[in-house]
Amino acid sequence: MPVGKWEFDETVTAVFDDMLARSIPEFKTMRAAVSDIACEFLPNGGVVLDAGCSRGGALAAVIARRPDCTAVGLEISEPMRQSAADRFKHDSNVTILRWDLRNGIPDQRVDVTLAVLTLQFTPIEYRQQIIGSIRERTNGPLILVEKVLGRGHQIDQKMVDLYYRMKRSHGYTQEQIDTKRHSLEGQLVPLTAAGNETLLKDCGYQSVDCFWRWMNFAAWIALP
Repeated sequence: MPVGKWEFDETVTAVFDDMLARSIPEFKTMRAAVSDIACEFLPNGGVVLDAGCSRGGALAAVIARRPDCTAVGLEISEPMRQSAADRFKHDSNVTILRWDLRNGIPDQRVDVTLAVLTLQFTPIEYRQQIIGSIRERTNGPLILVEKVLGRGHQIDQKMVDLYYRMKRSHGYTQEQIDTKRHSLEGQLVPLTAAGNETLLKDCGYQSVDCFWRWMNFAAWIALP
């Protein structure tokens, strides 16, 4: 149960995997789809970068299938970064960096970039800068996963209601749902699906396509 504003601290880090599985709809399907697409676009010996890697779950799914590749994880939360570093401590082809995405991304070769439920936690005024940095410093696709708003209030409210119904079916009480919702106010700020697609195109991605969606969550692949 969060106290005050949401933080990716030691408490959240300790329960993060369970929280994802119970809070993100079709979580295993989404993660498998992200991994599938990333592996399709990774060349032999390629480099995958995860912008906001948390505990490294998305990178682990890719590297398990493509051990020939190199992985770089960027994470601003020190508890999350340390947990990811511990996870890959025996993998010499994985590097986890403490990194603030508001400074862009490292200037290095990257073939596929992941941003899985990351951008929504960054201030809106920095999102174009972050995506622009990814586009300028990488040559391959960006795989973006975000929580999204519905096109209008009535549609959005119905999707949110169904989402909270799903969370209750996964064992969360209404009190827990309400407490987390209040703690995330101002910390998690989603856009509409169209808003995310416009952002990607404005930053120079020529081809943008949605490959997974469940109510108010969506994933895209964007090609330069």
